Amino acid sequence: MLDVPLERDGFTRTLIRHLAGTLQDVVGTDEASGFVAIVGQRMGDELNAMYRTALGVSNLTREQLADVLVDLKRRIQGDFYIIEETDEKLVFGNRACPFGDRVVDRPSLCMMTSNVFGSIAAENLGYSKVVIENAIARGDHECRVVVHLQPTAGARAARGREYVRT
Repeated sequence: MLDVPLERDGFTRTLIRHLAGTLQDVVGTDEASGFVAIVGQRMGDELNAMYRTALGVSNLTREQLADVLVDLKRRIQGDFYIIEETDEKLVFGNRACPFGDRVVDRPSLCMMTSNVFGSIAAENLGYSKVVIENAIARGDHECRVVVHLQPTAGARAARGREYVRT
């Protein structure tokens, strides 16, 4: 076998980077984010079903939700952790993107986090609004993601994406 630095994970991450970059170049970052959001919604639905089944529950509690969101990101090599947890919101930090260094300059890929987190939170608690305050994809050192769980004045004022139970 040739000494070529090629393996499935790196290939897949690079493929996703190029797909996101092509979308951003052709239709713009906002539209590319919309396409990624659709995929994120589908992933969120699948992951939500898997975790509910594994936990043997029909709906996740807020506490379970926080743990599930950290767990799922860690399983795909993210380094998410809880900064704040209240009835109104969950605040996460992240030191490593699951897309690795291939996420840099691909902010449309942040819609995966937004839609996965937002759809799982809304399906279990009725409402969520996800605000990505900082993102490695935008050049920040770490990510900071706020998941509002209630439509409070602070949530309404925040610039993010809302999700409701379907």
